[in-house]
Amino acid sequence: MLKPVLSIADALSVVEDGMTVMIGGFGGAGSPVELVHGLIDTGKRDLVVVNNNAGNGQVGLAALIREKRVRKMICSFPRSSDSSAFRELYEAGEIELEVVPQGTLAERIRAAGAGVPAFFTPTGFGTPLAAGKEAREFGGRTYIMEHALHADIALVKAARADRAGNLTFSKSARNFGPIMCAAAAVSIVQAGDVVDAGAIDPEIVVTPGIFVDRLVHVPDPSQEEDLVAKGVRYP
Repeated sequence: MLKPVLSIADALSVVEDGMTVMIGGFGGAGSPVELVHGLIDTGKRDLVVVNNNAGNGQVGLAALIREKRVRKMICSFPRSSDSSAFRELYEAGEIELEVVPQGTLAERIRAAGAGVPAFFTPTGFGTPLAAGKEAREFGGRTYIMEHALHADIALVKAARADRAGNLTFSKSARNFGPIMCAAAAVSIVQAGDVVDAGAIDPEIVVTPGIFVDRLVHVPDPSQEEDLVAKGVRYP
């Protein structure tokens, strides 16, 4: 089945207030800047956002947070070198935070895509992150139960997509992208190159098209770090 190649605005037309949105990226690596800016343009708010961090500078996720569109962040690293937008709102009590260890975050997302409702991990046991969570002992070690993390929408950046939705990524820009596509009800992918179905060697496909719903062709995508270095502010 061919996937629609849409404008950013049309691709994001399915987003509604209050949705949970997963945004790919490890810092700036793989950050779908254009899709996030398009999300700001929709005016949608009260969002729960899942990301590795809480944005940098005044662009991308940081701009989405600064514009007060995010009700809650679920992330591993809320503080980074230039995360002032999140810090200011958090200190003012205007945004919620759920900190999840990075490996646990990845596994919670992966579990959702794999149909696994919950799993046990030793990570976080004996810390405040384990508060209220079921604990069990396996092989003499205590584990805590973590639940799968689902999303309504995933925004992901790929290097190449074919019209069937099969994706490849550029090195570390892959990061959370594949598992977020699988964990979301609707995955929206911006790709630097969109080719005919069958033009990508099946042996190198990272994310099969079954996990992709909408494509956006962004031939010259922005790099978050470059925008931050230039002092760009969006919108």
